[in-house]
Amino acid sequence: MSEWLSNGVTRREVLIGAAGGLALAAVEPHIAAAQDAAGTQVSGMVFEDRDGSGAPSAANPGLAGVLVSNGREIAVTGADGRYTLPLPDEATIFVVKPAGFMPPLEPETNLPRFYRHHQPKGSPPELNLTFEGLAPTGPLPASVDFALRRHDEPKAFDVVMVTDPQPETGAEVDFVREDLIQALAGVDARFGLTAGDIMFDDLSLYPRSNAIVGTIGLPWWNIGGNHDLNLEAPDRRYSRETFKRVFGPNYYAFFYAQTLFLMLDDVNYLGFDPHKPGGGGKYEGRLDEGQLEFVRNVLAHTPEDTLVVVVMHIPIRTFLDDEPYQNLQDRETFFSLFEGRRFTVSFAGHTHTTEHHYFDAADGWNGGTPHHQHVLTALSGSWWSGPYDHRGVASADSRDGSPNGFHILSVDGLNYRTRFVPAKEPNGRQMRLSIDSRFHGISKDADRDFRQLQLLSSPVPRDALGASTLIANVFDGGDKTRVKMVIGDRAPVEMTRRARPDPFVQEVFARNEASKKPWVSADNSSHIWTARLPADLAPGTYRVVVEAAGEYGQPLSGRLALEVTG
Repeated sequence: MSEWLSNGVTRREVLIGAAGGLALAAVEPHIAAAQDAAGTQVSGMVFEDRDGSGAPSAANPGLAGVLVSNGREIAVTGADGRYTLPLPDEATIFVVKPAGFMPPLEPETNLPRFYRHHQPKGSPPELNLTFEGLAPTGPLPASVDFALRRHDEPKAFDVVMVTDPQPETGAEVDFVREDLIQALAGVDARFGLTAGDIMFDDLSLYPRSNAIVGTIGLPWWNIGGNHDLNLEAPDRRYSRETFKRVFGPNYYAFFYAQTLFLMLDDVNYLGFDPHKPGGGGKYEGRLDEGQLEFVRNVLAHTPEDTLVVVVMHIPIRTFLDDEPYQNLQDRETFFSLFEGRRFTVSFAGHTHTTEHHYFDAADGWNGGTPHHQHVLTALSGSWWSGPYDHRGVASADSRDGSPNGFHILSVDGLNYRTRFVPAKEPNGRQMRLSIDSRFHGISKDADRDFRQLQLLSSPVPRDALGASTLIANVFDGGDKTRVKMVIGDRAPVEMTRRARPDPFVQEVFARNEASKKPWVSADNSSHIWTARLPADLAPGTYRVVVEAAGEYGQPLSGRLALEVTG
């Protein structure tokens, strides 16, 4: 990879488009209008860049069977690697990376450059965008070409999946750097992706953030969230101008080994909201018609024995509520795209919770097997709220009690599983145990200094055992997770899943109001299991072990020492 990066840009290449589209083309082709006489088509070549020159030639032949898109239609390259597509007035032309190949990566950031923007007038100046959009792109070359290099892609591979790093300030970019880079030590992945809210509205922080993520050394794919918008836009059309300048198309696809990744933009921007402080924008979860058509066309060229991984920002559904800005509004239309397919999974962010959903016919899903959607843990957790650790980094526990962190997607052919990586938990802890006791809660409002100690830990008086509950927050648990409690030498007791706030994070937020974002509060968690403590325990100290089988059957465990007083 490093050899490719060092040789990826030579004097024989020209970077097309000052607006940020860095698809590589040879200097030799005549710069002329790519449109036909009616001005409605674009054509070019996808070729294998064997010699690193970035120029199609006898030494760098065309690649057949590669998909190229204008954001709606799909063209398939012929035997000579050439394609022709309709050319809208404005569009981004991009190659759908085929399995076994990789587009050039931008030096330092490792962002893939697989596209060419066509926006002759640039971002509309009358929008008066706060953050730089696209400059006028000018006429297209006669041939809009895309260079690819061969790339080893084993059928078993890992992907780093991050969502909602969402730094609001330069200091919070520091937090992203400290938590993400350190937690990735020893992770052997093939590439990474971010599922939106790369920023928290200040899009001027993109360059610094991208340079930090670039040090990971992996190709990194991105989609935007609701905090990656140009809020001055009146609607969806020009709401991603800064994102497009930096990252490329706001939705796209690529193949890796036997897997298709659909990177979608389901943030439908509805314009300025005068009721929001600072004039923030309104939005809902929705896929526009052009994007839906793009997905249909890609899937039409995708064999059934392909694992389809969908990445979006707003979830299909969340446990929090049914508000349009939290859930995909055209869910049934989205589901219809995948009818008959057996191998699908989707990932989202946005809610700063960790959730698993399994959609079946009752939900409108008509695929071969239920569709699994995993709402990923936010890297920023509670939007970088909470007390600071010894490094000066916010604790950032999520509102459902999960630690901030990210996930690793492991793919093996048509099979997949995920693994949660907490950014700060000792030894990668996967659950937290606490004790919720009515006895301990009596004075919690009167005595703030001792609230956490009394509510969440031992000792427990014997006469309060019957009013005390063991709480197990299995951070990445869901419908398939099974949890049991073992106290000392007693028989295991199955724990019950409850939708409730985690008392631990309730206490963290209550005791640290000064360092908490004002809108943050503990919310119902979808991964809490409870069991009442047995009332007949004699005074003494007991080992409590909680054992779980996670969503993929993986063993998880936690423990605490329970002190019972007379």
